[in-house]
Amino acid sequence: MSELKAPLSGLRVLVPRGGVWGKVVSKALKAQGATTAVSPLVDFAHTSELDRLRESLEKLEAGYFDWVTATNSTIVDVLNHHNIKIAKRTQVACAGEATYEAFIESGYEVARTTEDADTTTVGLLKVWPEIDSGNVLRILTLRSDAAKPVLTLGLLERGHDVTQVVAYRTVGVRASIHTREDVTAGDINAILVTSPQIAREVATQFADRPDTTIVACIGEAAQEEAARLGLTSGPAASAELCEQLVQTVFGTLDPADMLD
Repeated sequence: MSELKAPLSGLRVLVPRGGVWGKVVSKALKAQGATTAVSPLVDFAHTSELDRLRESLEKLEAGYFDWVTATNSTIVDVLNHHNIKIAKRTQVACAGEATYEAFIESGYEVARTTEDADTTTVGLLKVWPEIDSGNVLRILTLRSDAAKPVLTLGLLERGHDVTQVVAYRTVGVRASIHTREDVTAGDINAILVTSPQIAREVATQFADRPDTTIVACIGEAAQEEAARLGLTSGPAASAELCEQLVQTVFGTLDPADMLD
């Protein structure tokens, strides 16, 4: 009896972000039979709120806050970039597997994180009993310039003392010449698009991709920007494989992880 073929067998997928995010996504894709090429198309840059960020991070290190939240693994990169260590008294709450893994790899304990059934920021609010205890907590919420302040609003509605800071903004990164050549040749036959910024980079950098290339857009924001740009899979690409890619990645990441 022949073995069942893995659903994504035969695909070599461009994973457009590195770090823990790239590892988590690559692991999920490989479990479904794909191979991956990690090629970051975005990186983080200084926020427009740099002074507020520095002030808040100094307070974070000094133990001023009871809790700090993160909905994207890039927050750990920001902390490392500023040489900040979270005070031991301050607890961490985060959403999404990639974010959780990033904090664990950096040596932090995570007190509250989302469950598999609901990895959204709303899901984090549901599994965080301390915020409904009646005590007013000092909470620092860190996010990207692209993310909506859903978590911040949920905490403010509960009466907490919340400091919200845009910790970073995203900028495009040019793929290596080897990656561009592999896409043009069809050796990379699927590309993940997980944010509006990545959609713009893919449309610009891989305009000459073959008709068989799958462009898998994950998340509403990425889909809307791709539609605006006319960024779609090629006419000869497999719609079934594209849907399988979307489901695999969407089942792995928190929606916040798709907002850079």
